[in-house]
Amino acid sequence: MPDSGNPEAKASPNLPWTTRLFMSAVAFAVDVSCRPNMTCNRCLFNLVDLKCSASSQPKNGVKSFDIVIDSDHNLWFRLYTPTNVTETDTTSSLPVIVYFHGGGFVLLAANSKRYNDHCRSLAKEIPAVVISVNYRLAPENRYPSQYDDGIDVLKFIDTKISTVEDFPACADLKRCFVAGDSAGGNLAHNGRHAKLLMSVNFPS
Repeated sequence: MPDSGNPEAKASPNLPWTTRLFMSAVAFAVDVSCRPNMTCNRCLFNLVDLKCSASSQPKNGVKSFDIVIDSDHNLWFRLYTPTNVTETDTTSSLPVIVYFHGGGFVLLAANSKRYNDHCRSLAKEIPAVVISVNYRLAPENRYPSQYDDGIDVLKFIDTKISTVEDFPACADLKRCFVAGDSAGGNLAHNGRHAKLLMSVNFPS
């Protein structure tokens, strides 16, 4: 209950019970998975971090493909393409969104169900070609591994994306946006800034 005598007191948001239950489950999983020495029991956390495979067959109007950039660093991205545009409209061009997932640099992945669903929705509703980046996680991989991965993905898009068979011809790299949430927003901002400093030819 908020303190009515305190003008700064704020009421708790009125969230659906399913959302509150999900948030409680995730919070519990994080608490029990993170050890006192700052390492993470990933097997335990993965019990609530459901994973989804890519689907070359359309699901809700979107295809997805996993593209490996560096297998040694487990650096890859999931490519989402909306079939209602790429297969039926040969004249339109689609923007490209490079998306970095959140998770405090420690948890979650590009194939986590919540991010798979989110990026699939972006691809369909905008519509856009979405590149969801799977970068190395801490604490096994220390800073600046995550930022290095982000920059490597941008370089790959700049120089080699045309070699990816499933990258649609209608994707317009002149309308490319870098985005993310939470830790992913940090990666998006700093990766974009670092790319500019290096004068990569990635279209603005």
